[in-house]
Order: sequence, then C-alpha cells, then structure tokens
Amino acid sequence: MAWIKTIGFAEADEKLQGMLGELRTLYPSEYETPTTAVTGTEESIIESHTLIPDAMYHSFAAYAAMLSPDLPLERRQHEMIATMVSATNDCFY
Repeated sequence: MAWIKTIGFAEADEKLQGMLGELRTLYPSEYETPTTAVTGTEESIIESHTLIPDAMYHSFAAYAAMLSPDLPLERRQHEMIATMVSATNDCFY
C-alpha cells in the first residue's frame, strides 16, 4: 500500500479518469498486464501521482513515448536500465 494519499480510478473525477484512461492507451501492449497479476497488490506508480493530475499526465506520457515500439530498445532492455537506475539509487525494490 502506498504511504501517500492516492485517488483510485473509481474515486477519480471525470477529468482524472480521462487522463488515466488515455495514459493506458499510450503504453505498449506488453504493459497491459495489471499489477495485481504480477505483484498481487493493486499498487500503481501512476496512481501515486494522482494528487497532481497535470504533472502525472505529462510525466507518464513522456515515459510512454520513450517506451515506443518504434524505438530500438525492447522491453527487456527497458527493465535492465530500470534495474540499474534503482540499484544506483539504492532503491530497495
């Protein structure tokens, strides 16, 4: 569970629901698997940014553009880069 206040999709107003829905469409299809299927929880890094919807949208839309299948990196390479960044930053997850 996130330690900060989040606004879940069901509790979000129409604008926030629209932003969250649009962000989903921007990511490559291999990212469609819900977090519950992977981690067993409903935690979402995107949802942890819902208190500032405009910043959330632009940040994650930019990230989605960097994950574009038209670019030369594959998902396994994205994951490798993310792992190294987390290790470098001493992230425990």
